[in-house]
Amino acid sequence: MFGPRYKVAYRRRRKGLTNYKKRLALLKSGKIRFVVRKSNNNVICQLIEYHPDGDKTLLSVSSKDLVKYGYKGHTGNVPAAYLTGLMCGLKAIKKGIKSAVFDMGLYRSTKGSRLYAALKGAVEAGLDIPHDEKVFPQERRIKGYHIADYAQVLKAEKPEEYEKKFFKILERKLEPEKFVEHFDEVKKRIMGEFS
Repeated sequence: MFGPRYKVAYRRRRKGLTNYKKRLALLKSGKIRFVVRKSNNNVICQLIEYHPDGDKTLLSVSSKDLVKYGYKGHTGNVPAAYLTGLMCGLKAIKKGIKSAVFDMGLYRSTKGSRLYAALKGAVEAGLDIPHDEKVFPQERRIKGYHIADYAQVLKAEKPEEYEKKFFKILERKLEPEKFVEHFDEVKKRIMGEFS
């Protein structure tokens, strides 16, 4: 294994940061990559173009940017991911970028995940990205019905737990039971700015 012909793998490969086989397949398409990355509290969508001397980020949008449009919910959930993807897609169209290829990095592909919610947002904004409709989250989940329904049940059955779980949203003067209406308002504001 460590003979005279042993070749040391790239640093990013050794640390498990880049899958070069997958990256090469994406680069061979010759298209700009629609890159989605997530953390517990944030979703980031970027449009990145390959250059031999280093990739160039053409556009970057974070779910924390949703606050500018009056968004009061959690910035790391499915509705926030969708809105972030939508905003990124609309900004890309405005910049003249019409198509891309989806890059989800080293994340495991999970049907209905935040990554696919962001992809759905970008596709609905008008970006041409090859995809399969089956992986997208359900429309009810994207709009946040699961949040509103859960909040309603919790408020009726366990008011103390309701206050505890939704204290940040309540602090921002948003009733979680009205999350769907709030989502629609924010989406309308985002669409309005770019139309």
